[in-house]
Amino acid sequence: MDHLDEWFPYDDYRPNQRQMLEVVAASAKQGGIVMIDAPTGSGKSSAVAALLSERGSRKVIIAVRTISQLTTFIRELSMIKKKKPLLKFSFLVGKSNLCPLGGEGDVYRRCEGVKGLTTSLMRERAEQGSLVPATDPVIKKQVAQIDRDHPMICPYFINSRIYMRADGGALKMVPSPNLRLKADRVQLPGVQPQQVTELCGEICPYETMLYAAQKSDVIVLNYYHLFDDMVREQLYQLIGVEPSDVLLLIDEAHNCGEVLQDVQSVRIEEQFLEQASHELLHLKKTVKGVEAVHHLIPRIKDYMQGLKSSLENEDWFDPVIFERIILKGSLYGSLSEIVEELMTISERIRESNIRAGEFKETAIERLNAFMFRLEQSASDTSYLTVYKKEEDEIFLEVRNIDPGAKMRDLAGSHYSCTMISGTLSPVTSYKKYYFGDTDVTLCSLPNSFPKKNRRIICARDITTSFSQRQDKGNTQNIVDYIKLFTTLPGNLAVYFPSYQILDQYAARVVSGISKKKVFIEPKDAKDANIALNEFMALPSMKKSGVIFAVCGGKWSEGLDYRGDMLSGALVIGLPLAPFNHPRKMIIDYFRHKFGEEGEFICYTLPAINRAQQALGRVIRTPEDRGVLVFGEKRFLEAKVIRGLPAWIREELRECDLPEFRDMMSQWK
Repeated sequence: MDHLDEWFPYDDYRPNQRQMLEVVAASAKQGGIVMIDAPTGSGKSSAVAALLSERGSRKVIIAVRTISQLTTFIRELSMIKKKKPLLKFSFLVGKSNLCPLGGEGDVYRRCEGVKGLTTSLMRERAEQGSLVPATDPVIKKQVAQIDRDHPMICPYFINSRIYMRADGGALKMVPSPNLRLKADRVQLPGVQPQQVTELCGEICPYETMLYAAQKSDVIVLNYYHLFDDMVREQLYQLIGVEPSDVLLLIDEAHNCGEVLQDVQSVRIEEQFLEQASHELLHLKKTVKGVEAVHHLIPRIKDYMQGLKSSLENEDWFDPVIFERIILKGSLYGSLSEIVEELMTISERIRESNIRAGEFKETAIERLNAFMFRLEQSASDTSYLTVYKKEEDEIFLEVRNIDPGAKMRDLAGSHYSCTMISGTLSPVTSYKKYYFGDTDVTLCSLPNSFPKKNRRIICARDITTSFSQRQDKGNTQNIVDYIKLFTTLPGNLAVYFPSYQILDQYAARVVSGISKKKVFIEPKDAKDANIALNEFMALPSMKKSGVIFAVCGGKWSEGLDYRGDMLSGALVIGLPLAPFNHPRKMIIDYFRHKFGEEGEFICYTLPAINRAQQALGRVIRTPEDRGVLVFGEKRFLEAKVIRGLPAWIREELRECDLPEFRDMMSQWK
């Protein structure tokens, strides 16, 4: 038995799974970057077993996007622990999901501020001889007086720490015995993220998970902990690891580009400028340079007001003109001088607010980040300056459009980085997008589920392309396709490129659907969750429904419709991003970087992936049956179909409307 077999938690390997895991194990042993495109059912989550088989003394860190993906790996690790009882694993979810303390503002900033004030109080009392903060009468009195809406100290952190006298008599703060006990319980198999707060009781749940992570061989955490540089660096410091000693596993890796772009982009709006003006007025008498910065705010407002007359809802704005306008008549000679001044003022405001128990991000901090990115955009073409109008509001944004540099730095700083996804196809294009010419090991697997259980269809006579949206014949054909599709038995889903197109067709077909309950995706997340739970429960009541949703929306990714929860999905159209001037600039950027493939990578591939993600909700286990329909003739074009996995291209059956009618009747 080799190392991999020792750690693999199942009796048998799935088709092609052993090949995939050997690639992962090799990267754990030798280092490097691996990208794996493997359909649902390939056993991708067992990649953690392969990493463990060759990890040596290194930690394994798994980054996931959703709680459901996190629980998948917890389940996998629990299986491995049955073979390897000494294995220790834990998980970290965002503080916003765990913090039992009230208060407004960003939870990480609030925690940082409250913990700092709490630590000062605890140390002061420890120097008076009170080494157990939770039992100190002065601290207990302070806790009893806490304003839960504006907390200044944290009782949960107080209960998590004690002080000890180190050699020489110096005070040392260490985890309390109760926290250590709770951390051991968090590491037990079967404990789920939603149970942590209740399990920890009066102990800080996040501190408990951090302590468990320090002692763990494997840590499962959400994307935020990995992709935000400051959070990741702080986390690695707290758990005592260097990236070079970490084997990194990124799940659902097709999302990395979008996440990194969001993390690095900054937006400001008019209300932020009003707030910035108020913040500056309060500092005029105490902070040097405030008056000069304050005079810039009306100029920025005027510039934004001028953009409101534009005919475009979203377009590029010229950073050179922007800089010229705000510098004119000011005391500054360059944007870099403004950034330097704003940085100093921001730090003063931040410190002052923390002392006052205010932990919201200030408008000045956001303005500083915006100006900094704006300055970067002058020399770094991966930052694009964009304005956007929404109703009566206007926003300025410095948008990151290329995650490549950050992705290379992140993956390269770890001993090994393994990226897995069921829709990382074509993997060569994703490799180029994320890593350029960097040496990366690629692995693509075929679909291991039985072909007889699925039917993959593409309509050759309908499209949502802009030139055909007003064509009455095309519109009627789309309506007919939807009506025919909704006659299939079981729960069904119809996905659209946008809410506008969804509303257009839902209005035409919903009234004709009589035997299924219809759910239209709400824009509010809470309403969407309630409706989705009702939809998924229908089969257990011998009923069925149909959801009308948006590709890339709340009901199309990261959801597991196992069994009879979903029996078929139809994607209407190719869900391309709106084509406007900023989009053309993005395409031009990637064409310059990658040649002709640049447009495919930055524009066509994300749309194909959104369609695949939607259709991928249907067949989640070998026993599932379902119909997957591409309702768009552009999927048959060479430049689009090349983006589909080989197994889909091989099984894809073209049809027109009469042929589709026959296929639907035969499937029943």
